[in-house]
Amino acid sequence: MLKNFLIKKMLSSKGVPEDQINMILNLMEKNPELFQKIAKEIEEKVKGGMDQTMASMSVMKKYEAELKNIM
Repeated sequence: MLKNFLIKKMLSSKGVPEDQINMILNLMEKNPELFQKIAKEIEEKVKGGMDQTMASMSVMKKYEAELKNIM
């Protein structure tokens, strides 16, 4: 619960619309392991010197099929 609240606050502060925030939280609840794996890979790429946006795009593209399956 606290984690969802913090994620919701962070996304709201970035200007993400409420409906998209709810969609993201629902997807995360359906497959939390996938999102942990995605977050870890993004973090590793950023630590390796890659830009946050590029790292996110790269990893999300890698898991595109799995993300479509849970939608």
